[in-house]
Amino acid sequence: MTTDQAVTVHDSTLPATHPAAGILRRPYLWVTIGACALVFLAAFESLAVTTIMPLVSRELDGASLYALAFAGPLATGVIGMVAAGNWSDRRGPAVPLYSSVVLFVLGLLIAGTAASMPVLVAGRLVQGLGGGAMTVALYVVVARVYPALLHPKIFAAFSAAWVIPSLIGPFAAGILAQALSWHWVFLGVVGLVIPALVMIVPVLRGMAGEQKGGSGAAKPPWAVGRMGWAALAALAVLGLNLSAEVRIPGVPAAAAVLAVAAVAIALAAVRPLVPRGTLTSRRGLPTVILTRGLASAAFFGAEVYLPYLLIEQYSFPATFAGLTLTGGALAWAGASAIQGRLGTRLSHGAAVQIGSVLVLGAIVLALATTALNWSAAVAIAGWIFAGGGMGLLYPRLSVMTLALSAKEDQGFNSSAMSISDSLGGALALATTGIVFAAFTTTAASFTGVFALAAVLAAVSVAVAPRVSP
Repeated sequence: MTTDQAVTVHDSTLPATHPAAGILRRPYLWVTIGACALVFLAAFESLAVTTIMPLVSRELDGASLYALAFAGPLATGVIGMVAAGNWSDRRGPAVPLYSSVVLFVLGLLIAGTAASMPVLVAGRLVQGLGGGAMTVALYVVVARVYPALLHPKIFAAFSAAWVIPSLIGPFAAGILAQALSWHWVFLGVVGLVIPALVMIVPVLRGMAGEQKGGSGAAKPPWAVGRMGWAALAALAVLGLNLSAEVRIPGVPAAAAVLAVAAVAIALAAVRPLVPRGTLTSRRGLPTVILTRGLASAAFFGAEVYLPYLLIEQYSFPATFAGLTLTGGALAWAGASAIQGRLGTRLSHGAAVQIGSVLVLGAIVLALATTALNWSAAVAIAGWIFAGGGMGLLYPRLSVMTLALSAKEDQGFNSSAMSISDSLGGALALATTGIVFAAFTTTAASFTGVFALAAVLAAVSVAVAPRVSP
């Protein structure tokens, strides 16, 4: 299938007599609640760990493995995404989703019972593998269960389920760690993941073995090569994260050389994992995948430094500096809901282009605030527009990925979108970290970081018109 072919991705698993039903009405109610709960719990865990990791590191004497505890799950998640995508294309999403949830829970149990930092990191690696696979399997479930008319609404619900933990996750994790133990930030989630999966089981039963003969369609082969490329991309991301720590006597530029090599390897490795023409912005699905990665890189590359800027340059208390991102999170959820309600009245291309411009504008405001010493209120208010932009473009890019995929390609393309999202953010965060450390003054460091994020956002704006086939 060519990338500019659009297909209807409504499967016969649920009755076709409900094309206009809402995602919270029969026959979609329990599937929606269960899928959104899994997304919510994965997001909560990601944000909660950020809060408790300093405590964990201190208790387990694991400062040397601190960064790996964050980078590791991101890297193994890429492998999980590729495996789940290939598996879903071969056998449907039921078994991959079951397996990914098992790995996610196993990782939580290992991390939650860890008595040393290496064991905790091992649990995080397993957790990331399962979490990455779970994301892709859920996207394929959406493609097989919901009619195309409801895709904007279910992806808006996914966005809200991912954003809401940013409002409550860090605070709740801190309270839980203080009242009980940091172990329960991992273990407590286990008891919630199982009921969420149970809600989806009735639909998954209808999908289990859906490609075991009877369809007449040839199964795609096991993509062993793609999994190898995914592993190489994951290693490159880890190498980029660690390159800033490299010191070779007599070679002052060793860290920079290794960083460039890591980026080059990551880009080379990702080519077989995404549709052909993605890195060259071929019109249609390839640019949809590319735009997802660029938007993620620009937004998250800037967002993690905004609280840091407010603390260092404007003397904000740490708690209040973190809360300044709440406006962006609420705007993301609100814009996701709005685009879901608008449906076809707002074209996919227009939503992506408007969202890209909003993200660029917000980052430029943060850059100007830093470089020109403007009031912090400018950057804080601007970040509301960044969240709104992401709320517009993220769900529509998800919808377009499924709409431009044949049934046998849904797993691969969903995997490609998640990989672009994950690797885009990971590469940006690693690179902005290197940029931040390269300058001698704090003001210059922040300026460099926001300038790089602005460049990435500008490229996203430039390619956004090419998402429409």
